[in-house]
Order: sequence, then C-alpha cells, then structure tokens
Amino acid sequence: MLESIQNVFRIPELKRRILFTIALLCVYRLGGHIPTPGVNSAALVTAFASQANSLFGLYDLFVGGSFAKATVFALGIMPYISASIILQLLGAVVPYFEKLQKEGEEGRKKITQYTRVGTVGLAAVQSIAFSKFLESLGAQGVPVVPHPGPAFELMTMITQTAGTILIMWLGEQITERGIGNGISLIIFIGIVARFPADIVNSVRALRVGTLSPIVAVLMLAIMVAVIGAVVAMTQAQRKIPVQYAKRVVGRKMYGGQNTHIPLRVNTAGVIPIIFAQSVIMLPSTLALYFHGSGVIQGLANVFAVGSIVHIVVYSVTIIFFTYFYTAIVLNPTDMADNMKKYGGFIPGIRPGRKTSEYIDRVLSRITLPGAVFLALIAVLPDILIRRFNVPFYFGGTSVLIVVGVALDTLQQMESHLLMRHYEGFVRSGKLRGRR
Repeated sequence: MLESIQNVFRIPELKRRILFTIALLCVYRLGGHIPTPGVNSAALVTAFASQANSLFGLYDLFVGGSFAKATVFALGIMPYISASIILQLLGAVVPYFEKLQKEGEEGRKKITQYTRVGTVGLAAVQSIAFSKFLESLGAQGVPVVPHPGPAFELMTMITQTAGTILIMWLGEQITERGIGNGISLIIFIGIVARFPADIVNSVRALRVGTLSPIVAVLMLAIMVAVIGAVVAMTQAQRKIPVQYAKRVVGRKMYGGQNTHIPLRVNTAGVIPIIFAQSVIMLPSTLALYFHGSGVIQGLANVFAVGSIVHIVVYSVTIIFFTYFYTAIVLNPTDMADNMKKYGGFIPGIRPGRKTSEYIDRVLSRITLPGAVFLALIAVLPDILIRRFNVPFYFGGTSVLIVVGVALDTLQQMESHLLMRHYEGFVRSGKLRGRR
C-alpha cells in the first residue's frame, strides 16, 4: 500500500489531479466556516439542537454541518442533486426529456444546462425558506436573527444562491480536472468532516463511563463488519450472458462476441434511504411548527426515532423506494430493444418481449436482497444509539456514501496506475473495473 501511494505521486498527471482536487475541497471546507450576514451564531447553535431528528438534521448531514451554522454554504450541493433527480424522474414521464436522455453527448449537454438552471431556481427558493426558518428560531429569548425583514431575506437569498453555484462549479471542476466525481466528493468530505468530533465524543464517553470498553470494542467490530458488507453489496453484480450474431457488411464481419449485462444488486444506491428519511421525518418536522396540535404531536411520538413503528415503516418505505427508483433507472424493454437492434440475444431466451420479461424477472429478484440490506443499514444508527448508547451516528446514508465514493475514487486512481504499468492498490484484482 505504501509503495502504491508513492507511485501515485510519481505520475505527474495523477499527482496534479489529486493536488487540484484537494485544493478545491479545502476551498469548500473554508466556505463552510463563513457565516451568513445578520445571524447570531451562538444563539443558532443552541436553537438548532432541537432540530437534530427532523429533516433539517438530515439536510445538515449532507452539507457537513454548514446548515446548523448558517454559513454561506448552508444549502450545500443539495439543490443541484435535487434538480438532477427531478430531471431524471421527468425522463421517465415526459417524452422530451426521455428523448434527450437517448441523444448521447448532445442530449447530456442540454440536460446539464437544464440542471444548472434548475439548481439556481431551487437554491433561490430554498434560501428564502431558509431565511424564514432562521427568523423563526430563538434560544432563551435571544433571536437568531436580530434584525429580520426583507433586507435580511434578500441578503440570505443572494449569499446562499451564490454559495450553491460556487459549490456546483467546484464539483464540475473536480470532475473535469481532478480525480473522482466532484459532486460526490463534496458530499463525502462534508460527512468525513464529522469524524474527528465523533472520535472525541467517543473518547470522552469512555472517560466518564457512559460508554463501557466492552461496548466500544463491540461497536468497533460491528463498524468493520458493516463497512465490509457495504463494500461487498456495492460491488455485487448479476451478469446476464449476451451473444451477438455474426453479420457481414461488405468484406468485413461484425459481431460474434460473447459479453454480459451487469445488473447491480444495489442499483438505486443511496437514493431510497434519502427519500424514505424525508417521508419518515415529516411528522417530527411538522411537530416543530404545530406545537398546539395534539394530533400532529401524537403522530410525531408514534414515529419517534428508535420506536418499533418507526423502524418497521422506515424499512418498508426504503424497500418500496428501492424498487420504484430501480424501475425508473433501468428499463428492461429498452435494454431488450437495444440488444435486438444490434443482433444480440440471451442464450435460451427469444429476443424482444421474452428478453424484456426475463431481464425484469432477474432484476426484481436481485433487487430484493439489495433493498433489505439498505433497510438494515438505515435502521442500524437508531439501534446503536437507542439500545447501546453509542455517542455518534454510524450507518445509513453516511456509510453508503463514504464507501461508494471512496471505491469510485480508488478505481480511477487504480486505472491511472495500471495504465502506466504501476502496481495498483488492490493486488488481488478484486476491485471492479480492474483489468
């Protein structure tokens, strides 16, 4: 491993890309400490403590704590991700966007432009809502915003929208000139930035006796096992064999190849957990604004984090969204039509409708273990915190994102090393994409 790290910095292009990526990530973290004008930071920290189990706490996880501090990067990259998901969903129901998705490079450029415009619009709307949210907060009679009003709301909209656009530009620059996927790395670094504080809290809990050494060792073993399981499920694939018939065009012969369709066990990634968390945290979020409503307060108590109802409904919702999002991302009919167009077929399966039904049947079967695994990973933090009194958040979206982004970045670095005849990071060759 040490030799492989040294090899990374022996390749000028790879070294330049890594340093460029690190520099832009440092810029992102620096912006996460610049406060929004007109906000009382001390009062905000106290007031936001009650929002941890709401949608705002979930949002704060993805932006690396910037939301709780009301910095200029408080919205993070989430408006861009929301715009991307909206356009992806529109591609399944609106013929125009479906056509763009099939037009190749030109279609992707247009979709990228629409995504950028949508990001600006969503950021502007969310920043106004964020300013209203800040104006409603207070701690011990001290308002978070000492001088609320249209001037503060306009200033917040300008600073937050500009911050989101800058983050979007940083992510695109990392993808183009750095290493790894820039948008994913920005979310990754925001989650990883919490790790030092979690380690300090764990050490402090061991010293005061609220966390026993036996439980700490057990938690460490669980963390290693969970990370290993996430890596295995992230890399898991079902390969459907495909053969292409030979055809003669002029004097040349084409086809006759044997290949496969890689169907991932976890096609939807972390999206189902995000959707499910947004739904399951809605009662607790509404309870923050409707203190006098007994119905909403009772509903929030029923869906309290860690309760049996919360865990069951949360798990079922994740499984539903996993199938829903997989059906949107992968269309067996289009896959079967493309295979038939280029003379491909699955051995033993007739081309056309039979191939589509076969792919759909296989996809439905392999999606079930992936959906159940996502549900187990998602409820793991609630079990650890509620049952074992663990002083940090581990599992769910954070582990899936960190492991997935780390694997993707490692694969790109591995490709650069092997392309220049250097030994890669994984000598056994188990890493997907290594040839």
